[in-house]
Amino acid sequence: MGRFPWRRRSVRAGLGILLICTVGLSGCTQGTSSTLESVESAASHPTDELVLAVGTEPEGGFDPTTGWGQYGSPLFQSTLLRRDAKLQLVNDLATEHSVSKDGLTWTVKLRDDVKFSDGKPLTAEDVRFTFETASKSGSVIDLTNMADVEAPDATTVVFTLKSPQSTFISLLTTLGIVPEHAYGSDYAEHPVGSGPYKLVQWDKGQQAIVEANEHYYGKTSAFRKLTFLYLDEDAAFAAAQAGSVDIAAIPAAFSKQQVSGMKLESVKTVDNRGIMFPMEPAGAKSGDGLPAGNDVTSDISIRKAVNVAIDRTALVEGVLEGHGRPAYSVSDDLPWGNPDSVFADANPDEAKQILADAGWVDTDGDGTVEKNGLKAEFNLLYFAGDLTRQSLALAAADMAAQAGIKINVEGKSREETKKLAYTNAVLFGWGSHDPLETYNLYSSIHKGEGYYNTGLYSNRTVDHWMQQALQATTEEEALPFWQKAEWDGSTGFSYQGDAPWAWLVNIDHLYLVKKGLNIGEQQIHPHGHGWPVTSNLEEWSWNDDVK
Repeated sequence: MGRFPWRRRSVRAGLGILLICTVGLSGCTQGTSSTLESVESAASHPTDELVLAVGTEPEGGFDPTTGWGQYGSPLFQSTLLRRDAKLQLVNDLATEHSVSKDGLTWTVKLRDDVKFSDGKPLTAEDVRFTFETASKSGSVIDLTNMADVEAPDATTVVFTLKSPQSTFISLLTTLGIVPEHAYGSDYAEHPVGSGPYKLVQWDKGQQAIVEANEHYYGKTSAFRKLTFLYLDEDAAFAAAQAGSVDIAAIPAAFSKQQVSGMKLESVKTVDNRGIMFPMEPAGAKSGDGLPAGNDVTSDISIRKAVNVAIDRTALVEGVLEGHGRPAYSVSDDLPWGNPDSVFADANPDEAKQILADAGWVDTDGDGTVEKNGLKAEFNLLYFAGDLTRQSLALAAADMAAQAGIKINVEGKSREETKKLAYTNAVLFGWGSHDPLETYNLYSSIHKGEGYYNTGLYSNRTVDHWMQQALQATTEEEALPFWQKAEWDGSTGFSYQGDAPWAWLVNIDHLYLVKKGLNIGEQQIHPHGHGWPVTSNLEEWSWNDDVK
């Protein structure tokens, strides 16, 4: 079969879809013929307009108080602070901020020259309203530690926390500010904000058209109009081949193919993929009463053997076509990640020894080890239709089989996966600029909340270190505690500790970009939701010889 049989399967599947997409582009999207017309008409547009196919349509619309902009940039709204290309904090709406010595009071001073896209001024009251609305939304935005937010004057906001929280700074960098006067039940579909662009048309399932906000206070973009096409990766590639888009996000399977008039941009990310293991024996229950636990994956020797058997470099080369890097944690190369968590992998012999030492042996010669009559066999679920996750799952199963572990790979819908995740291993994707994601994935307090900690992992020492990190008054003070939660020399959520995950790869974000279009210095990208490539649109430009 060759070294990378899973790669050949995935590329053939992708090319088959591509052929269909090339023949009938609209058939590969949720859109109708109007999407196709938009793509076809995009081939000749003014140089101050761009057509982009860079991500999926936000299911909940464009309301920051319910999650829009958490991964990337809210685009239509401004934030109090933001992170630059080096992930350093810089001011946006804020001119300065301070934190009291006890870490409970955060004071933010605002610019006095900001207007929303409808021309009305943005004041501290709008910031207060935004944070109060978000705190009541029950969404992914966690403001449970905020006791109060006040606006003593038009340019001052004071946040009072119940306890110190170092990660509160991330909320100031991601939560876009909405106008109290223009916020209603239809805001998500008709957003008003103070960001660099305003939404002028949204054809659901097809496209969103945005134009420059003439009231924007910041650096003006060279592009006055952007059309975002909601195409899947295969259709986006076909559109790039046709010369109908200026930038398209593509999967690694197509990265080796040359496209006339386009260049490949590869952006480093913490957009990771990994295998979550159920940590409790079968018979447990999730927080909402669903069956939980797995007798095979609850054995630490199984989890460690899978980790050691996997050849992460081969996954990068074979599945990602070299566009990525091995993953050993949820926060590789981020300040709160622990470099001591890296370990030697690609060693099925060591994996076999780990299993043998724990009493797992191949008693009937079928290649799968067993212990006390229990076969080392479990299911690995992935979201059906995700070519990259499918290929990673198949490859990981092939590698684990060399150690005597049988993994059955199954594609399921997101709804099915959510119900089955407590009893089956799942290939998930994460990656954030906020260490609070680490807390949500590993904290026993948040077991089984949405997709967080579906393995029901619990370690008191890990909880202790993460609480210390949260209660620090600054990001810098919190860093060593996050690192100790990962591995403190005795325990942690890393491979060296409890190994509740087998992290596989960090996926580079790949874009086909029109030659002559400069997309500036990109941040290390978070998970792909939210169009992270657009976070620095003000830096984008055409080279002088292209204009």
